[in-house]
Amino acid sequence: MIMITIAFLLGLVLCMLLGVPYIDILKKRTIGQYVKELAPGNHAKKQGTPTTGGVFIISAIILASATTLLLAQKMTATALIVLITLIFYTFAGFQDDYIKIKGKGNDGLTPRGKLFRQIAIALLPTLFLVMSDNSNASFFTIGKLAIDLQWFYPFFAVFVITGASNAYNLTDGLDGLAAGCGIPAFIACALISFAMGEIELAIISATVAGSLLGFLKYNKPKAEVFMGDTGSLAIGGILGTIAVLGKFEFLLIFIGAIFVTETLSVILQVMSFRTTGKRIFKMAPIHHHFELLGWNEKKVVTVFSIVSLIFSITALVLFELFSRGIL
Repeated sequence: MIMITIAFLLGLVLCMLLGVPYIDILKKRTIGQYVKELAPGNHAKKQGTPTTGGVFIISAIILASATTLLLAQKMTATALIVLITLIFYTFAGFQDDYIKIKGKGNDGLTPRGKLFRQIAIALLPTLFLVMSDNSNASFFTIGKLAIDLQWFYPFFAVFVITGASNAYNLTDGLDGLAAGCGIPAFIACALISFAMGEIELAIISATVAGSLLGFLKYNKPKAEVFMGDTGSLAIGGILGTIAVLGKFEFLLIFIGAIFVTETLSVILQVMSFRTTGKRIFKMAPIHHHFELLGWNEKKVVTVFSIVSLIFSITALVLFELFSRGIL
């Protein structure tokens, strides 16, 4: 547990330190966010806020993870796969942000192009797990129930990782929202991984949680910088990857409850509008719905972060019950 704590603190400190020069560079080069016309009216003031902050978040995660893993002598093949997957997702997200910045708009990669990259990257940890000597690799476990998905498991794993990447990306729409909801989620991943003996996954999870906390210094309302797709695609992708390699995919529903809800709100909104011509929510993702109901940005972020914390604790309780064979 000492190494987990060191990983968290190292991620926190590195992210705070790296943020200062990186944000300064972004401001000097006027690399800012372009706000969609459909966004709530109060978002217009965010126009021009520096973006691609994910660069220094991911840098902090990789440096803190590598350092702690080496100190703990846990730089395993699993750890390398997670970090390489993180780097690939970061490049995919940065490409999306770069196109938006270059085009001076909010249209980056096409939805199909972005999804193709996410699926291709998700194949890396999936194939690593399937080709490993883990006899339980293809099993989907819920407490005492273990279902062998056999040949279908790779499709399931890719779906989980890609879904997590997209869900986190959708959540990143308000100052501090993605980071505030991500911190308890990754702390839960760290504790579950530690309890399962997956120390390398626990260390990486802790560095992500620490880095996100450090990022909040610059991203809390009124944000000095946005993580952009550079950060959100990568952090969501690594969340799904850790759950798949740690074999606690079911608990990810609770750990990422906010991210799942954000995604479902978009799906339901699109389905309702296409079939009935009516919208269920004032605007999707659902955090914008609450904004249009009159909640200020700080209230939405605070409530959503607390809900994320509650569901992350729920995941830990369920894990303990599963471990004891009660469920």
